[in-house]
Amino acid sequence: MMEDRKTTVGSFHFVYIMILIVGTMVQFSDESEFTVNKSNQGLTRVPKGLPPKTKVLDMSQNHVSELHLSDISFLSQLKVLRLSHNRLQCLDISIFKFNQDLEYLDLSHNQLQKISCHPITNLKHLDLSFNDFDALPICKEFGNLTQLNFLGVSAKKLEPLDLLPIAHLHLSVILLDLKGYYEKEHETESLQILNTKTLHLVFHPNNIFSVRANISVNSLKCLQLNNIKLNDMSCQVFVKFLSQLTRGPNLLNFTLNHVETTWQCLVVVFQFLWLRPVEYLNIYNLTIVESIDEEDFTYPETSLKALTIEHVTNRVFFFTQTALYTVFSEMNIMMLTISDTHFIHMLCPQTTSTFKVLNFTQNVFTDSIFQKCTTLVRLETLILQKNELKDLFKVGLMTKDMPSLEVLDVSWNYLEYDRHDRNCTWVGSIVVLNLSSNALTDSVFSCLPSRVRVLDLHNNKITRIPEDVTGLEALQELNVAFNSLAHLPGCGNLDSLSVLTVDHNSISNPSAHFFESCQKIRSINAGHNPFQCTCELREFIQSIGQVSSGVVEGWPDSYQCDYPGSYKGTLLEDFHVSPLTCNTALLIITIGVTGLVLAVTLTALCVCLDLPWYLRMVCQWAQTRRRARNVPLDKLQRTLQFHAFISYSEHDSAWVKNELVPSLEKEDIQICLHERNFVPGKSIVENIINCIEKSYKSIFVLSPNFVQSEWCHYELYFAHHNLFHEGSDNLILILLEPIPQNNIPSKYHKLKSLMTQRTYLEWPKEKSKRGLFWANIRAAFNVKLILNTEDNDVEM
Repeated sequence: MMEDRKTTVGSFHFVYIMILIVGTMVQFSDESEFTVNKSNQGLTRVPKGLPPKTKVLDMSQNHVSELHLSDISFLSQLKVLRLSHNRLQCLDISIFKFNQDLEYLDLSHNQLQKISCHPITNLKHLDLSFNDFDALPICKEFGNLTQLNFLGVSAKKLEPLDLLPIAHLHLSVILLDLKGYYEKEHETESLQILNTKTLHLVFHPNNIFSVRANISVNSLKCLQLNNIKLNDMSCQVFVKFLSQLTRGPNLLNFTLNHVETTWQCLVVVFQFLWLRPVEYLNIYNLTIVESIDEEDFTYPETSLKALTIEHVTNRVFFFTQTALYTVFSEMNIMMLTISDTHFIHMLCPQTTSTFKVLNFTQNVFTDSIFQKCTTLVRLETLILQKNELKDLFKVGLMTKDMPSLEVLDVSWNYLEYDRHDRNCTWVGSIVVLNLSSNALTDSVFSCLPSRVRVLDLHNNKITRIPEDVTGLEALQELNVAFNSLAHLPGCGNLDSLSVLTVDHNSISNPSAHFFESCQKIRSINAGHNPFQCTCELREFIQSIGQVSSGVVEGWPDSYQCDYPGSYKGTLLEDFHVSPLTCNTALLIITIGVTGLVLAVTLTALCVCLDLPWYLRMVCQWAQTRRRARNVPLDKLQRTLQFHAFISYSEHDSAWVKNELVPSLEKEDIQICLHERNFVPGKSIVENIINCIEKSYKSIFVLSPNFVQSEWCHYELYFAHHNLFHEGSDNLILILLEPIPQNNIPSKYHKLKSLMTQRTYLEWPKEKSKRGLFWANIRAAFNVKLILNTEDNDVEM
């Protein structure tokens, strides 16, 4: 059945595409590289300076009136020349003698009246139609065009032997323009065309058909007539004209284009062709005039297989519907196409019909079409596309009495289904169902034929496919594109599903388990959806990588992130996110393990390496350097004579003199000590105050001995007073030995306050730590000072 349908469709368009195929068969792969397009530029001659390697030259739709040898002789590689729609009146074909590669020459739609011939041996396409020739412009030299496939010519009169010079050629297409043909009174002209597969005759569009010429063709397979205008009187003239043309046994396709006729004459033509060998009859752009009355039409056995009528204009407004529809409904042919006619109905055949294919695209049929019609028992394909159907339930009822129906196309209608209280009735033979471009919702899945294999539901209002859908076990191909699906449907009960189309929906997070639930899927198109590129999508992308190439249609270009904004436009194959980010359990375990390892490491460092002490010393060193940089240098240099004044207990003098002082003076740090720098004759208090004021820093060596010294307390008091008075940071506290807080006398409240508020340096017992201790001391003096030595009250 499907093979017959394909043959029919191909035959319908055969005549049209034959000319196009032959006309373009010389378009080579490198044509674009050597093509010159000068069409429709108002040129009056071929322009100079064309590239010598030009292979295709288009000069159509200009005002060229003459063509000279010098215009194209240098184009030795020219293969295609288009000069149609110009103003040429005469032409000497010998100007192409240097263009030996010329294969395609179009001179149609000019004003040619005369040509001088010259053989062009490689010519395959020659079009001289729609010119002003009196007789057919056939020269004896045309007989040498052995490769000629297409010939277009014009004539106002015909002679029997006009085509004799090319009688031996086997042409594919002859186009004969008879627009200017005039009829001789009481004389019938004739023309014999020996060998051609396709004959295309064009008549004047405004003249009533009156051609009485006898045109006979051997081995004709396709016949096309353009511009046929008939009334009841000229109808017999046309039938007689056809009788000679359609006599050959090989004629399969007959096409009438741009036909204006009465209904009576059209029926006469049908009746005439019913007995002819024509198998495919096509009528395009049909206009019916005058009246439509009931006509007698008999249906004898015929060779006709298919009738196609497309685009009908009916200028008769009042007529009996049965007079029009009965002629078509009772036809004993296999395929009938009546499209773009605005027919409002079609009758059910009165007897068992031979129709296998009915195509009523773009009419005005309603839900009443073929209801309770029991005579279409052989019908295999029914196309009701672009009509006024509204109720899916009635469409199902319509098919109930069509036991052979396999293909049903009711797309581009207004179908809805809301009869949840009644079960749909379908014929069980339907395997292909097209319900696209309607107004169907999710409920459509409860009103479908049980044995359908191919189901097209694209461009409807479907939001989901029910998981409990039943009765579609045989479904193999499903198209739900251009709907509003939010989720990628699984196969569920669709056991046989192998092709799924869900592009242009609202699917954001397709299931990663789709390919697991659809084991038989061999093609899926889910592109152009608003994918959310998050962790949920990662598994779906991984599942695509595990299927065979070609299974996911449009991958990767049609699959792009829509959200979040930072990924918008990113191809799904380029979207990557770490497994750790998407696995919450793994993330928690990783953080826990990392924290545990860090805690164990810190504990080990604290226990084994005394890490807290090192951290304290490093922080103090950093703070000391920062404070030293923040004190203006000019302020420091006003009265300073020493880098540091050291206050300590006599019991700690050994450490001061053996460790502290040598280490500092080695770094050129000037030290003020009471035993060598106090001025004799001055009171101890005055010396303490002088030393503190003339020193950049005051170093206090703290120990249990220190808190027992009265003078140490005074020195600390004055240094602390100077700290607040000057607003500087001049105290350095060194803890030589630990001092328990409860051992510090209450009168030393300043010492308690300083030890709680300020950072002090601890003298490490381990030698390995002393390097960092001395670095912190030196950092406190990391400033260049010009010490004042002119004051003799203090000795250096």
